[in-house]
Amino acid sequence: MNSNNALTRQILQLLQQHIRLLGFTPLVHFELEGCCRFPKYLANPKINFAVINAKFKALGIEGTLVPEYWLHQWEYVSDFSGQTPLKEAQNLAYAMSLLPQWFAEQGVEATLIKPVIWSGDKGQLAQSSKNIFSHENRAVHIPNAVQINISALDANGNNIICDHGFGEYLQQCFIETSLACCLLYMPEADAFERLALKTKYGLDGELCSPTDISGGHQGSIALYKELGKHNQPMGLEAVLLDQFHQPLVSEHNWQKTARIEHRLGASSIHYDPYLNVIYALANLIDALDIYQQGRCQEMLKVQQTEQMLPMQLKGSSNGFDAVTLFKESDWLSERINRSQQYINDLALEPVKSMINTDLGGQLKRSVLAKFSHPKTINEPVL
Repeated sequence: MNSNNALTRQILQLLQQHIRLLGFTPLVHFELEGCCRFPKYLANPKINFAVINAKFKALGIEGTLVPEYWLHQWEYVSDFSGQTPLKEAQNLAYAMSLLPQWFAEQGVEATLIKPVIWSGDKGQLAQSSKNIFSHENRAVHIPNAVQINISALDANGNNIICDHGFGEYLQQCFIETSLACCLLYMPEADAFERLALKTKYGLDGELCSPTDISGGHQGSIALYKELGKHNQPMGLEAVLLDQFHQPLVSEHNWQKTARIEHRLGASSIHYDPYLNVIYALANLIDALDIYQQGRCQEMLKVQQTEQMLPMQLKGSSNGFDAVTLFKESDWLSERINRSQQYINDLALEPVKSMINTDLGGQLKRSVLAKFSHPKTINEPVL
């Protein structure tokens, strides 16, 4: 999952310090989907989520496991508890390593942290319905995602996503870097099969997985302010409850929950939380540089078109694959090195001795080294 933990931790601490010195607090949260397979002899197998959530709490992991849409599909959702981005990456890494053991204790035969669970469920949504299934019994290939949420607080604790076009500009930053960096959040072959599920297998009604890089508040890189993905009001808080503890009066405090949600990531045992938090913070620093100049609105492009992602991990004849795109882009490595130079220029501990160590280049070479062998990771089996 993470081939160079010491390097990625060092870079994460560097980026966190850079953001703090700019006067902001970065907020990063994960959502990870996966599935369980139970032995066929079990009549009515179920996951005891309360037991697993108690284990998270005992270990200080700020996350909650909840049921998801499909049969035996689950989701790890990080809690908003003020944890640093580094702690958030550590939480997800621990959760991914511990869940197979904890599920096995409940009789689970296999824990599936994969981009696609082939023939993972049966059924079809009834016409014009989003949650009622018809009697048709056909195999459904389940896509599993990793979503990463990003926002930032100013020195007064205010969320700046909704301030002077910052959220729109941060979204634009992610849209512009997501193609070159897709290797980080789509680290195996099945991640690219996931993109084509709806069109290849006629599953458009059942699946809401993204197929391209797009913005707005419903795209694959979504800006959530007043409205969420399904046009629901964001940040509703109950201020008056009835005798059954149901809300009578609610306030719409969407400013607190406003964020960018990067929804292109594919669940995978090869997904590296540390690398992806580095990617998120690098975009955040780029956006904060423009925000502090008061130029977010000025820098927004008039129109952003949807952009297709590559259809394979590596080895394409035209160079349009994830490994080649990452290899040919210097954005992430140069962003890390500029942050490193910023810290070094201030001669601050604990990183003032990092002069000329090219942390960005080291990270890029480390990532590419994992894909240098001739066989593609996890070729899909249909």
